[in-house]
Amino acid sequence: MAELRADLVLEGGGVKGIALVGAISVLEERGYEFHRVAGTSAGAIVGALVAAGFRASELHEIMQSVRYPEFQDGGPLDHAGLFGKAIELVFEHGIYKGDQLKKWLGDLLRKKGVERFGQVHLDPPDPVVGPEQQHRLVVMASDISGGELRRLPWDYHVFGVVADEALLVDAVRASMSIPFFYEPVKLENADGQPCWLVDGGMLSNFPIGVFDRAVGERPRWPTFGIKLSARPDAPQHIVNDVHGTVSMTKAMIETMTGFYDRMHIDEPGVLARTIFVDTMKVPATDFGISGETQQQLYDNGRAAATAFLDGGPGRPAWNFDDYIAKYRSG
Repeated sequence: MAELRADLVLEGGGVKGIALVGAISVLEERGYEFHRVAGTSAGAIVGALVAAGFRASELHEIMQSVRYPEFQDGGPLDHAGLFGKAIELVFEHGIYKGDQLKKWLGDLLRKKGVERFGQVHLDPPDPVVGPEQQHRLVVMASDISGGELRRLPWDYHVFGVVADEALLVDAVRASMSIPFFYEPVKLENADGQPCWLVDGGMLSNFPIGVFDRAVGERPRWPTFGIKLSARPDAPQHIVNDVHGTVSMTKAMIETMTGFYDRMHIDEPGVLARTIFVDTMKVPATDFGISGETQQQLYDNGRAAATAFLDGGPGRPAWNFDDYIAKYRSG
């Protein structure tokens, strides 16, 4: 089968990330190779593995073997129950440390000989993008000190970090720092001021436009988005049941998370290139997820990608030339 090229944008979704793998497996089977991949949180984890050279069959096996409860790695006071978790939250700004997830991902990347962003350079270099964007992976993190979305490694210069020397796992660890759940990542900016990085989903859980060329410039190949949180015909607003301090805090985070994305997701040009996966309302932090549910998420990802490419009731089959003519012709 002839090779097809595409860029890939992966939405965050915690334990639902195996659904991303299901969709990717179909794209691979249809001949697609991924030039660059961007992701947030779980999307950043899967994206890092794709950028390192893992194929979909390997990813499926990896995700099936994950022991999610091990990622709930509390600090020394974890044995003290809710009181201990409250102390960790006050002093460490997160209940769990995230070290176990970081070690798990780092071990996997080393199997492919990949640790630093300099090892996922585009080869050959892409003449269309700038020198700071010559990497196969882009990870989203929210800089709550600066109030900005940081695209790593593109924005590492803000923190005085040499992009090529930065570790992939450090960028991913920042991206999956769910507020209050995992400890945030602390860096310093060029002025020596502390910067706190948390889950990229707070500002952009689905950065579908990250690889788009300027208006009027024809895309060389498609950018496919894989979205886990809603179908195209589902309501995009969030309904939160607020009845106390904890639920109010959760509601504020839910409202902030993905607000930027919801301003764009109804655009026809975005809908036309996005694979929407039914994730069955599985919570992102359901670390007790069963093997059966994981397999159903994977199967749903495959079904969604197949329907996207082949078309179905009310939707034509994917055709890049038709997409260009309708949405990018000026």
